[in-house]
Amino acid sequence: MGGTLNERRGGGQEAGFVLHTYPYRETSLIAEVLTRGHGRIAMVARGAKRPKSPLRGQLLPFQPLLLSWAGRGELKTLLRAEWVGGQPPLEGQALICGFYLNELLLRLLPREDAHEALFDHYRDTLAALARGGHIEGILRRFETRLLKELGYALVLDRDVQTGEPIDPGKQYTYLPERGPVPFAEGTVQEPIVSGRTLLDMARDHYDDPQTQQQSKALMRTLINHLLGGQPLHTRQLLKDLQHL
Repeated sequence: MGGTLNERRGGGQEAGFVLHTYPYRETSLIAEVLTRGHGRIAMVARGAKRPKSPLRGQLLPFQPLLLSWAGRGELKTLLRAEWVGGQPPLEGQALICGFYLNELLLRLLPREDAHEALFDHYRDTLAALARGGHIEGILRRFETRLLKELGYALVLDRDVQTGEPIDPGKQYTYLPERGPVPFAEGTVQEPIVSGRTLLDMARDHYDDPQTQQQSKALMRTLINHLLGGQPLHTRQLLKDLQHL
């Protein structure tokens, strides 16, 4: 019999979260899931829309699951989904923030590229949102961690032109895929961030209102660059609520 055991039987019992579902044929769903050991995977949940399906009501976002699947192609077959529990529900603004995280993962994370540390951070981020933590800091931490996992770790402590340490009293612009350089008067470079903001981000401190505003603009610019300028639907919702 060809193939490895995992290829024939799927991922066994593996921790995962549903990022998004959409209809597939009359009674089934396609589920985009984030798994700890296999990364982002697309799975068909056959018969999941039938009233008596054991999958009905299980494939909800933001709830930790144990997943079993099979298949070797890009679209796997979901065999089983068990609710694990332990994650309080997201409500209100936290719920929209959760959908923002999911959209980032769907748009930026390649399929079947495992990032176990990112999975753990995603789980912890959902828990922080559910607890009512400071949304600005929670989102910035997730965004910076995601970019790091994708190979775009932010340079926040030095001028990439000179190698000199960031001066908290100076103004900088941030070149995508490079890092901060001193702001030159008369240019149209954006965003403009203070050295203090960059150092606050390096220390993971988001209490200062200026740091909140400037770090938000910086991360929006960098994520837009990675997305090729394509808009995020959930960002508009969050922007309307003055949280992103």
